[in-house]
Amino acid sequence: MEIIRRLNLAELLQKKSFFLLGPRSTGKSTLIRQQLAGQATLIDLLEGDHYLRLSTRPQELESLARSEPRRSIVVIDEIQKVPELLDEVHRLIERFKIRFLLTGSSARKLKGDRANLLAGRAWMAHLFPLSWCEIKKFDLHRYLRFGGLPQVYLGQDPAEELQAYTRTYLYEEIKAEAVVRKIPAFARFLEGAALSNGQLLNFADISSDCAVPAATVREYYSILEDTLMGFLLPPWTASKKRKAIQTAKFYFFDVGVSHSLAKVDTLDRNSNLYGNAFEHFIGMELRAYLSYARLTDALTFWRSVNDQEVDFVIGDHTAIEVKATQRVSPKDFRGLKALAEEKRCKNFLLISQDPLATTRDGVRCLPWATFLETLWGGGLF
Repeated sequence: MEIIRRLNLAELLQKKSFFLLGPRSTGKSTLIRQQLAGQATLIDLLEGDHYLRLSTRPQELESLARSEPRRSIVVIDEIQKVPELLDEVHRLIERFKIRFLLTGSSARKLKGDRANLLAGRAWMAHLFPLSWCEIKKFDLHRYLRFGGLPQVYLGQDPAEELQAYTRTYLYEEIKAEAVVRKIPAFARFLEGAALSNGQLLNFADISSDCAVPAATVREYYSILEDTLMGFLLPPWTASKKRKAIQTAKFYFFDVGVSHSLAKVDTLDRNSNLYGNAFEHFIGMELRAYLSYARLTDALTFWRSVNDQEVDFVIGDHTAIEVKATQRVSPKDFRGLKALAEEKRCKNFLLISQDPLATTRDGVRCLPWATFLETLWGGGLF
C-alpha cells in the first residue's frame, strides 16, 4: 500500500535544525531514509558502536558529523540515549553551521536539568501515526479498531502487532529507562488509563481501580506524556456565560494502542466504545494537521459545569463536535449552540457519519471524509 507522509523533513531543515519527536514505530527512521537519502549523515544511537563511542567521548561527534562534507545534514537518531551530545550539537551549529535533525521517542531525559535544548537553535517537530491523508485506500473501521501505527495498520495480523507493541513499551521502553520500579502496578494503571481514554482526568478513580496511590497515578501520567504515549487536552476556559470546568482530558497517542491496553477485542458499531474511538480519531487528525502545518492554534475542548460540552476547540475561532451517528439529530447540536452564545468562535462544525452535508442554525454538518479532505486541503479555517 502506498504511503506518502505529510511531514517534509527536507523542507523543514532548509530553515533550521530540528528535534523530531514521535513514539516508537511511528516511522521516523523510515521517513529519514525515504526523504534524506544521500543528503544526510546518519548516526543511530541504537547501534552499539555509535552509542558506546559517543556516550564515553561526546567530542567525537565532530569527526562523525564532518566526515562527509558533501552531506549537508546530520541525523542523530534517538538523541535521548546520550543527551550529553546536545552540548556538542550546540557547538557544531554555532561554529560550523551544521544542520542537525535530532530524533527521539522519549522526552523524559531531554527534560532533565542538564539537557541542552539548544536555546532556540533547533525547532521542534512531531511525527504521528498515519493520518487519513497519508493512506491511499483508507479503511475507517480498520483504523478505529487497530489505529495508525504503520506496522499495525499495514500488517497482516494487526491485533498481534498491537500486542507486541504494548509489550515492547512496557518491558523495554519503561524498564530500560528505569522510570518505574513496579511494572505490574504500572501495567494495571495502563489498563485503567486506557479504559478512561478521552475522559476527564480523575486521579482518585484511577487510583481506586488500579490499587495505586493517587500521587503515583499522577507520576504515571507524566511518564506517559514524557514517553510520548499520550497527551493532555486542556479545557477551553474563555467562556463567560457558562462557567467552564478546569480539568483536562487525557488521550493516548493512538486509538489502537489504547484498545490494546484496555484489552478491547472487538469494536461494535453501535457501542459507546465505537463513538469514543471515532472522536479520538478525529482529535488525532486535528492534532496532526496543526503540527504538520506549523500552526500555533491551541487544541482544547469545552465543557461547562452543567455538562454542556464541545469535543474540540481550535484557538478561539473553531468549535467541532464529533458524533459517530449515521443520521444527525437535533440533540447533537446542543453543545455547539450553548458555546455559540459566548460569541467567541466564528466556525461551528458537526462531524459525523451522516452522508448528507448541510448547514443548520449556523452549524456546518459535514461527513467525516469531507471534513478531513477540507482539513488537509487547508480550507477549514
